[in-house]
Amino acid sequence: MSLRIYDSARHCIVDFEPVKAGHVGIYLCGATVQGSPHIGHVRSAIAFDVLIRWLRRSGYQVTYVRNVTDIDDKILNKSAEAGWDWWAWAYRFEQEFAAAYRALGVLPPTYEPRATGQIPEQIALTQRLIDAGHAYSDGNGNVYFDVKSLKDYGSLTRQKLSDMRTTEDESQIDSQIEAGKRDPRDFALWKAAKESEPETAKWDSPWGKGRPGWHLECSAMSRRYLGEAFDIHGGGIDLRFPHHENEQAQSHGAGWPFAKYWMHNAWVTIKGEKMSKSLGNSLVVSEILKTTPAAVLRLALGTTHYRSTVEYSPETLEQAGETWNKFSSSLARFAQAAPEVAQASAQELAEVSLPEAFCEAMDDDLNIAAAQAVVHEKIKQANTAFESGKNDEGAQVAIQIRAMLEILGLDPLSAQWREADSGNDSAAAAALEKLVADQLEQRVEARKEKDWARADGIRDRLSAAGIVIEDGASGSTWHLG
Repeated sequence: MSLRIYDSARHCIVDFEPVKAGHVGIYLCGATVQGSPHIGHVRSAIAFDVLIRWLRRSGYQVTYVRNVTDIDDKILNKSAEAGWDWWAWAYRFEQEFAAAYRALGVLPPTYEPRATGQIPEQIALTQRLIDAGHAYSDGNGNVYFDVKSLKDYGSLTRQKLSDMRTTEDESQIDSQIEAGKRDPRDFALWKAAKESEPETAKWDSPWGKGRPGWHLECSAMSRRYLGEAFDIHGGGIDLRFPHHENEQAQSHGAGWPFAKYWMHNAWVTIKGEKMSKSLGNSLVVSEILKTTPAAVLRLALGTTHYRSTVEYSPETLEQAGETWNKFSSSLARFAQAAPEVAQASAQELAEVSLPEAFCEAMDDDLNIAAAQAVVHEKIKQANTAFESGKNDEGAQVAIQIRAMLEILGLDPLSAQWREADSGNDSAAAAALEKLVADQLEQRVEARKEKDWARADGIRDRLSAAGIVIEDGASGSTWHLG
């Protein structure tokens, strides 16, 4: 079975066939660095991180571009309110996003261009659209895309132009921008400089000083780093309109094929409702990580199917914590019985033969639920092998488990999570290990003396504390339940 994905433009599952054999080009809309990253932002990054890991594991060479929007109305307004230079404000939050990605084990992109670093390309694209008859200047420094000039406008989101009131994002609408439009549904490609805005936020152009519109940067950057035609354009479902629709319009207007496939992840909800600013800092990644291990947060956000909504709640984190404890404690026990389990390198994991059922699940539009079911099945298989004294067989299965979890970004024995664990709770883990070992020794003595009530009492007390005891041919082992 080859990879099949849900194409948002066609509204159906399709066979994935790259533009260039053996290579995949992916463009993901990254952060607008106006504030701290919250769980909705990183949900998208994690979802596409799994896709990229799977593509690479499947043998593709992947060029992954994730942009940074470091200039727009929101950044200018918020930095001015805070008394910061806009560029310093943007850089501050760009660094916060980078820290959140690192903490959650998100692989870095091949290229991560900033909007302000691609101004010449955006000016050139604007001029190209004017020359092609798809854009016009109002004579006051603003340039607009003429949506009526493009026959396939609205095709991405399957909307009729006649049903639209505007094609601008609400945050981008103001009287100065609206004033020069021939049609209220046209959208801004280039915005004339305002007297109230700092000089550092203005660039020279054939139409006067100004700055690019929000949509323009992605068309210009995807073309520069991936070419006129590339494979997958990704992002959150909330970006489909107007942002992605307008990106496609610009690129098609320029004569470029643009993205062959579109993939969109669903958002995160709180008690069934989309996240709200009224929740304040409670959903900011750095705040959550003060009380929640990063691997648990990644598991909570990244193991729901990317097209399904993540219902975020304390219960969600609790369930994710239980699953992570099972993964980490199981592999720790396996590595204790067979050191080669922990010693397997990333290269060795990349060459391990994966279960057919796991591959089929991942090729089925990243069916992570089915893929996780295979992981749990293999954990049971490894447990049985080790308990039966078949350590070689158990080790082979355990390494296979690591290889599968690595694709999900959740291998507890990877450098990412070993370093996180050593930095956060190594002392606590050592203390727990010593206390449980002492209890197990007392239980062994009780069983030797045939004091079954005492032995059962020790087991029951450990069980009440969430510690599972497993008796095997080579003795008793434990893990967190």
